[in-house]
Amino acid sequence: MRRQDALGRSIEVEAPPARIVSLVPSLTEALFAFGVGERVVGVTYFCVEPREEVRHKTRVGGTKTLDVPRVLALRPDLVIASAEENRREDVEALLAAGLRVFVTLPTTVREAVEMLRDVAALVGAEREAAPIIARAEEALAETADIVSRRGRVRVFCPIWRGPWMSVGPGTYMHDLLSVCGGDNIFADSAARYPEVTLEEVVERDPQVVLLPSEPYRFRHRHLPEIEALPVSAVRDGRVHLVDGRLLCWYGPRIPEGLTQVRRLLAGE
Repeated sequence: MRRQDALGRSIEVEAPPARIVSLVPSLTEALFAFGVGERVVGVTYFCVEPREEVRHKTRVGGTKTLDVPRVLALRPDLVIASAEENRREDVEALLAAGLRVFVTLPTTVREAVEMLRDVAALVGAEREAAPIIARAEEALAETADIVSRRGRVRVFCPIWRGPWMSVGPGTYMHDLLSVCGGDNIFADSAARYPEVTLEEVVERDPQVVLLPSEPYRFRHRHLPEIEALPVSAVRDGRVHLVDGRLLCWYGPRIPEGLTQVRRLLAGE
């Protein structure tokens, strides 16, 4: 099986890999959903789903603090990495050691669905993955249809605080918001994850604010800071704490992410 990864490299797998290391939390969850969890031999500290199954897997460091020697010691047939979540030097070290590494970087929901299809093919789980991918495609089509028949809203979705940072164009989260009917107030940014100020947020007057639980863990104690802003979202009671996995985990959670975010943006 041959697939092209996010770096434009052609990855060929002659037989389904028997030993897989996943460095991407959402794709670790996808591998278990595809029925190949027993072949996953290594994961990062941030790979926490499915909770009971991954707790027994070897930890190979964090997404950005990878223990390369530990990965090598596991003798994987395939390593699944992310061009965004993992450090370039760690990926290069794995490649230099002769490992087969499939690097991912979906920047749209559509690309994420296609990437899931590629991963399923590489691990020999196309049949098992088919229903999961079909649900994602159905949710994407349904969302596009519903959103086309209603108005759009301005949305602010920070990913960090101190300094404040938001999602920008060219990111999966930005596209998911757009697909679900949200016009990102920082869509004109030159950066994929721009540093912003609350003064800029006020100027752009979001109608909805989504505060995700990751990568920064926004909680109830952070609400007063946002609710003090003179913006439409506050006046209309449309500031929401959101499970961050619905916004940035591009795996089996895609259908739920599309449905829940679409409903929040619609005020349902």
